[in-house]
Amino acid sequence: MAAPTATVDLSAALITAPVPIGHWLAILPVAHCITLGAVLLMLRAYPRLQAWLALPGLAALALIDAALLAKVAADGPLTMVMGRWLPPFGIAFTVDLFGALMAFTAALAALAGGIYALADIGESGRRYGFFPLLMLLMAGVTGAFLTGDIFNLYVWFEVLLISSFGLIILGSEREQIDGALKYAVLNLIATTLFLVGVGILYAAFGTLNMADIAAKAGDLRGTAPLMTLASLFLLAFGMKAAAFPVNFWLPAAYHTPRIVVSALFAGLLTKVGIYALIRVMVMLLPMERQELSLVIALAAAATIVVGALGALAENDIRRLFGYVVISGIGNMLAGVALGGLGGISGAVFYALHSMVLMTALYLAAGEIARRGGGFSLSALGGLYRQSGGFTALSLVLFLAACGLPPFSGFWPKVILVKASLDLGVWWLAASILLGGFLTTIAFGRLFLLAYWRAAPIALTPIALSPIALRPSGARWRTGLPLAALTALVVGFGILPEQLLALSQSAAAGLADPQAYLHSVFPEGRAP
Repeated sequence: MAAPTATVDLSAALITAPVPIGHWLAILPVAHCITLGAVLLMLRAYPRLQAWLALPGLAALALIDAALLAKVAADGPLTMVMGRWLPPFGIAFTVDLFGALMAFTAALAALAGGIYALADIGESGRRYGFFPLLMLLMAGVTGAFLTGDIFNLYVWFEVLLISSFGLIILGSEREQIDGALKYAVLNLIATTLFLVGVGILYAAFGTLNMADIAAKAGDLRGTAPLMTLASLFLLAFGMKAAAFPVNFWLPAAYHTPRIVVSALFAGLLTKVGIYALIRVMVMLLPMERQELSLVIALAAAATIVVGALGALAENDIRRLFGYVVISGIGNMLAGVALGGLGGISGAVFYALHSMVLMTALYLAAGEIARRGGGFSLSALGGLYRQSGGFTALSLVLFLAACGLPPFSGFWPKVILVKASLDLGVWWLAASILLGGFLTTIAFGRLFLLAYWRAAPIALTPIALSPIALRPSGARWRTGLPLAALTALVVGFGILPEQLLALSQSAAAGLADPQAYLHSVFPEGRAP
């Protein structure tokens, strides 16, 4: 299909007024990550210096994202255009509340992972580029959350994928290469489908700017292949998020890298897929989302139950947590299927909760391996007798993952179940409750075997657990990030009002993107 043509005065598309200072915040997080990543790469010969530069850099990223979130929450969406050309001629970074929330939460998870890496990543891993790759990964993740251009969303996906390939093979173990191959093949297929969808979208709309697409979609609904586009994007982002039936790559890959890498992947990468799915299906193609709602709901229910059953069957703690990630993706998909303020706010709240929780769970798995000698449930035991404090902290994380009160996982499930029952989709509500019940059994089994029962007589440490040999003097490097993330899980659960309000405002902005459009086109949409 030929791209729509129009006679446009290009001089009217050039910005002549100075860009407000506050609007530079939209691009500053990405520029910060790329710049720091390049500096760290040049310091490859100084691995110790890399670590002590990366941590202040990650803290600065969290502060920048916090300032960006505060500005967007106070003033509404803001836009920064490249080259002083207004969209659709120029590339825009457009930040609304949804993107700012996701970017800030991702920065907190990355900061926790960076501190933990001081104990988990040795000098060899630092020489191979852990910290530069981490900063470039955050550039890709943050860029995906903040961009206002759908092709640039693809570009930032590529940035984070290239960085993640380097992180997943850090150590060059045979198991890591095998996991990286599965991870790469499925993600490259998903990326190809995404790129095909972007090509069709540009042919139909003549623009790649998300605000312009959202404004034009209603006029082109009768002529453009929007259902084809929605189906392609659903499949591509579903693969990246590890939704059923294309979820098998995640538990086969996430247990192979260093534990801090697994934690960052579980907390961040699948959420980028969910973010893209919500952005495209809710804001850009809302009618098509509604038409596909039954398909999405069926995929959500299957993802929840399959993930929970997989967690029940696993003996390796890391693979068990991988299935918990999958089950959580199903809950977010349920929110997308339900739509409306309740469904979308529940999905947003669950995504924020999952970014913090899954990062913490994998970091806890590393501590389990250090104390117990490995990740196998059949070889673990006696952790309660070793440390009552660590046992209590782990129990909080397990209960939050099950969606039990008074922790952060409870509230988004309540919202999603209520939204399902309000729409009469009782079977989706039942799948959410069943998934929580099965996950509770899986974590109960983990707690009884690894913590409550007596320790086996012989423990065999495994090769991929270098943290098990960590000196006790470095305990703060693992304890501090784990305790901080657990405190967030408890805080979100006990005092959920602010996060609930932000999630609802983010959902409202997606359902009615007039403020988003006005930020991009303050004088009205370009022809």
